[in-house]
Amino acid sequence: MKKVIYFTRTGLLEPLGQSQVMNYMIGLSSKFSITIISNEKKEDLNNLQRVESLKYLCSQNNIKWVQLKFRKRPLVLAQFFSIVDMFWAGIKEFFHGNVRLIHARSYIPAVCAWMIYRLYKVPFIFDMRGLWPEELIVSGRVNRGSFVHKCLKKIEVVLMRDSSAVVSLTDAGAAYLKATNSSELINQKIEVIPTCADLDKFSPLSTKRSKEIVFGCIGSILSGWFNILWFSKFLEVAHSLNKDTRFEIITRDNKSLVREAVDPNNRLLRNLKITERSPEGMPEAIRGHHVSVMFYMGGEISELGRSPTRLAEVLGCGLPVIVNDGVGDVANIVKKYNVGVVVKSPALEHMESALKEISCLLQDNNLEMRCRKTAETIFSLESGTNKYRNLYCSIISKEKF
Repeated sequence: MKKVIYFTRTGLLEPLGQSQVMNYMIGLSSKFSITIISNEKKEDLNNLQRVESLKYLCSQNNIKWVQLKFRKRPLVLAQFFSIVDMFWAGIKEFFHGNVRLIHARSYIPAVCAWMIYRLYKVPFIFDMRGLWPEELIVSGRVNRGSFVHKCLKKIEVVLMRDSSAVVSLTDAGAAYLKATNSSELINQKIEVIPTCADLDKFSPLSTKRSKEIVFGCIGSILSGWFNILWFSKFLEVAHSLNKDTRFEIITRDNKSLVREAVDPNNRLLRNLKITERSPEGMPEAIRGHHVSVMFYMGGEISELGRSPTRLAEVLGCGLPVIVNDGVGDVANIVKKYNVGVVVKSPALEHMESALKEISCLLQDNNLEMRCRKTAETIFSLESGTNKYRNLYCSIISKEKF
């Protein structure tokens, strides 16, 4: 079997690592020998039962898993040491022989892949997972035009130019890259593969839902990319219209900080539930909701490349969504397939209008089936895996070693 190294800063023990790394690699492992090199967080590694369970899953699918320590602070040094750790782990795997391709998930892993490419001419895929330099600006971590930002943009261009293929999560992101880097990407292949979900797991509820409406929200709230202002306003307006409205946030973020951020005046009290679920428990948790709310920092360049995993999972469970515009292909999908509501602004009248629209939409007997069909059309794991498989084969068949 031809060997592929997969670099990821997202740990396999994280929910995102399960859905956006492991699920794809299991599907690809029948044709390729896969080595996953990941950065794992200390708290995840302390859960020995989950670690052993994942090791067993890897062994059952002929996947080698190399665990590296996730470094978060200090910020700049953490990134540097992460690159060093991942680079040397990749070099060790390279010298074990028969490495034909490196798949790098996001920017730091791509730097490691590029270094190995420069040394040994092993081709690599730059799987961007969004426009990171722009995301750092939106989250307030980097200033536009600063030395760090300019360096990151130059690195981005080099990675796109030298990779054998670029993967964008959205059509909007791919169009932006081509428009702003026309000379560097003139002969470059950009494959659009959105974040997919295992729709065998994320499936609709087999029984009728309760009549008491529950607005859900899943994933990180405190990332800096989630629009807390919009979400907080939505909760406030929904609660003012109906004091019995229930809300549930499922996140790994600090629960106290989340409550303080979205309900600073503590008006919702027991109406707002904040909890955490394992990756295995997420489908059941989503099925306990009626609508899922997801607001991002839309309208920024960074958001052109965003494809929220939660959108695929929620639609797969047959739920509609409430979203904002300017986030990748999200609004276009919601409008085209009529699977939710796009909110115009955080203004009171727009939030009230969105709540009225979603109330009407929930009366549509075909809504659940339409949401599910949309997920199957755009976000199926099988479709995404097939795209990666074809991409791997096309690159490996062209390269000379």
